[in-house]
Amino acid sequence: MRDLILQALFSGLLIGGVYALVALGLALSFGAMRIINLAHGELVLIAAYAAYVVEARGGVSPYWAIPLALAIVSVVGAVLFLMIDRIREHRELNSLILTYGVGIVLTNAVLLAFASDVRTTTAPALQDAVTLGPVYAMAGEIVAFGLSLVLMVALWWWLKRSWYGRAVRAVSSNRAAATLMGINPLRTELVAFLVAGALASFAGVALYTMSVVQPALGHALTVKAFIVTVLAGVGSIPGVFLAALLLGVTEALTVTLASSALQELAGMVLFLLVLFLLPSGLFGARARRG
Repeated sequence: MRDLILQALFSGLLIGGVYALVALGLALSFGAMRIINLAHGELVLIAAYAAYVVEARGGVSPYWAIPLALAIVSVVGAVLFLMIDRIREHRELNSLILTYGVGIVLTNAVLLAFASDVRTTTAPALQDAVTLGPVYAMAGEIVAFGLSLVLMVALWWWLKRSWYGRAVRAVSSNRAAATLMGINPLRTELVAFLVAGALASFAGVALYTMSVVQPALGHALTVKAFIVTVLAGVGSIPGVFLAALLLGVTEALTVTLASSALQELAGMVLFLLVLFLLPSGLFGARARRG
C-alpha cells in the first residue's frame, strides 16, 4: 500500500505539471484582460494534433512540431483576439459566450479532420519507463514536467523583467492609468494573448507525448485550467504551479484509493472547498501583489 500511494503521489505531481502548463496561458489572458478564454483548451488540442501530424507523417519526435504548433495557434489566437476586441458592451460576458462558441467550432473542426480516434505518441524514447527508486514513469511524463518548470520560470521572468511583461501587469492593474503612461493597451493585450497561445502550444505538444488526445479533450482541459487558475488566485504564477500539483495529486489519490469514476468529482470538490474557504485562492491578494 505504501508503494502504491508513493506511485500515486509521483504520478499526480507529473500530471499536475502538465495541468500547470495548460493553465498558465489561461491565467495570463485572464489576468491581463479579465477575460476567461473558454477556447483555450481547444488551442492546446490543436497543438497536440499538430504534434501527431508531424510524428505520423514526418517520422520524427513530436517535439519537432513545436514551431508548427506555435504558428497555427498564434494565427488562431490572433483572430480570436481581434474578434474579442470588437466587443464594445458587456465585454466579460459577451467574450465568454464568444470564446465558448469558438471552442465548439474548433472541436468540430478537429473532429472532421481527424475523426474521433484516440491518438498518442509512438516514439519509443518517450514511452520508455524510467524508474526512480520505488516509483516509475514514462520518459515523456518527466520531459513534460521539466518543460513545465522551465516555461513557468520563463513566464515569471518575462512578467517581472521585460518591458511588455511590466506593461501587461500595468494594463491588468489599471487600463486607464497605463494608457496615460504611454502604454498601448490593445497591443499589450494582443502580446499577452499571443504569449498565452505560445504556452498552449507547448502544453499541447507535451500532452501528446505523455497521454492520449481526442477531440472532446479540449473542453475538459479548459475546465481544469480554470479550476487551477481559481485555486491559485488570479495573477500568481507560482500559485498556478502549486495549485496544479495539488489538483493532480488529488485526482491521482482518488483514482488509487477510490475509483477512477470519482476523479473529476474530486477535482470539483477541491475547487468548491477552496472557493468557499479561500475566495481569493490559495495565494491571497497580498501575495498576488507581491
